[in-house]
Amino acid sequence: MGYQEDMAQAGRLIRDYDGTWDGISGESIARMRAQNKFRTGLDIARYTARIMRADMAAYDADPANYTQSLGCWHGFIAQQKMISIKKHFGTVKGRYIYLSGWMVAALRSEFGPLPDQSMHEKTSVPALIEEIYTFLRQADARELGGLFRELDAARAAGDEVKAKQIQHAIDHHETHVVPIIADIDAGFGNAEATYLLAKKMIEAGACALQIENQVSDEKQCGHQDGKVTVPHEDFIAKIRACRYAFMELGVEDGIIVTRTDSLGAGLTKQIAVSKEPGDLGDQYNGFLDCEEVEGAGNPGDVLINRDGKLMRPKRLPSNLYQFRPGTGEDRCVMDCIASLQNGADLLWIETEKPHIEQIAGMVDRIREVVPNAKLAYNNSPSFNWTLNFRQQVFDAWEKVGKDVSAYDRAKLMSVDYDGTALSDEADNRIRTFQRDAAKRAGIFHHLITLPTYHTAALSTDNLAKEYFGEEAMLGYVKNVQRAEIRQGIACVKHQNMSGSDIGDDHKEYFAGEAALKAAGKDNTMNQFAA
Repeated sequence: MGYQEDMAQAGRLIRDYDGTWDGISGESIARMRAQNKFRTGLDIARYTARIMRADMAAYDADPANYTQSLGCWHGFIAQQKMISIKKHFGTVKGRYIYLSGWMVAALRSEFGPLPDQSMHEKTSVPALIEEIYTFLRQADARELGGLFRELDAARAAGDEVKAKQIQHAIDHHETHVVPIIADIDAGFGNAEATYLLAKKMIEAGACALQIENQVSDEKQCGHQDGKVTVPHEDFIAKIRACRYAFMELGVEDGIIVTRTDSLGAGLTKQIAVSKEPGDLGDQYNGFLDCEEVEGAGNPGDVLINRDGKLMRPKRLPSNLYQFRPGTGEDRCVMDCIASLQNGADLLWIETEKPHIEQIAGMVDRIREVVPNAKLAYNNSPSFNWTLNFRQQVFDAWEKVGKDVSAYDRAKLMSVDYDGTALSDEADNRIRTFQRDAAKRAGIFHHLITLPTYHTAALSTDNLAKEYFGEEAMLGYVKNVQRAEIRQGIACVKHQNMSGSDIGDDHKEYFAGEAALKAAGKDNTMNQFAA
């Protein structure tokens, strides 16, 4: 329903109450409804799931249609990101938000900063999803509020053409609400615990859940050592739990992103159940590092039958079993195929470096079985991008016989190499990495997990250095406020951003001429009108 139709419908309803509702305005109702398109988190989840499915289909048709996101740890950060995207690019299409379990653990736990080991309160994840969408919906309300003011001004000036243009903008307003890919870690427990948490996350608005194949109580950050995977049947049960949660809540387009940490995980806590040769359990156990035994083995041994031989899997003092070295890529491929064949929509392969051909090599093998397989990929801050890509260029040049004697491969991070031909080529490869990987390696969605964690630290360091140093107040004015004004950062009018003008509108709706509004001539925010 458009703005005019909504206003007319509300007006008719008011008239039906024989004057008792005459104190409220049909147009004000239409404005409030326009500013609140989404009534519940499930409305958001259904809406964003449809967007993401359409984007996945567009990518299948043309890999140039890949999507991107940045990880956000607070609703305000997510809001400012989406406002910035609309300002610079005119649309939020193809831009999502990633909700990182790492950042929830590090920044949102009541225990204080925690490592990424699923020790934080699992309820803090759906709480952050709800918070992010609250801020995005407020961004809609704020932007539409500005359009309503422009509409009133056009009417007051008698400019009907301008008024129609603004009304068209209101009717076709693009929301700041975009898909969130939300990290559910390893499910925070068994399949039932995964299901219960998935429901909370979906009810908060998440249309996409990202779950990993690590053991819940041994979970580690994907870029740290000591990762322990689970047999496929255990992981598939959690995939099903997520799907049931989506279906129960009526989000039938919900997306499940399955992450394999097998490339860097050399351990398992369990030997898989196998019912017949070649099944998933047998394949999983086939990667175990074993030694042949004679007779019945030793007391306490766990033995498996491999190719008619009795084998003893190597068990560590931690009671964990280890895989054969060098099997990581094969296990990743197996994990991905099993996930896609059991309900997953997107894959996530956690790698130790951003190397397109390494990723593509695995994706090529996966696509031999599942042709439309595609990935969400972590463009992680845990990688030293500068060093990795300079070394990749060094190796490529050396391979084709190009002279690299001017460079020390081990020290390529040095500022001394900035501006050299090698560093320029590396930077260009970083610049085109997402585009190239989308085309070559099947990556539908590129995300950075922790960018706003790092930008907050960097900007705060720069401000503290200036403000508490010789620059004093100029350190803030020059590098923050003046930059905000000149770059058109909406947040420079922080009262407006916090909802003051929205509150003024409501005061006027509720109290009419008696409203005591904050946005009068003495409001210092007027100093930023220019």
